[in-house]
Amino acid sequence: MANIKSAKKRILTINKRTMINKSRKSAMKTSIKKVYDAIEKGDKNLATEALKEASKIINVTASKGTIHKNKAARLVSRLQYRVNNIA
Repeated sequence: MANIKSAKKRILTINKRTMINKSRKSAMKTSIKKVYDAIEKGDKNLATEALKEASKIINVTASKGTIHKNKAARLVSRLQYRVNNIA
């Protein structure tokens, strides 16, 4: 446990940020799963709508610094590729 006042404050801040980041990542992963589920069903319209929502959430997560912007671009690109190749 920290003894210095500023270190104690940092611990509280870090815990808050950790919870926010976990929440954002969880929402992002859930939206990605929805896209994959729509792809599995073969429903292109549903997949496109899910992709729109997922890409928005992924980009917000990246802009807030939870994930790197290149990772966000890679995730969106992979999802877009799979949606485009639905038979």
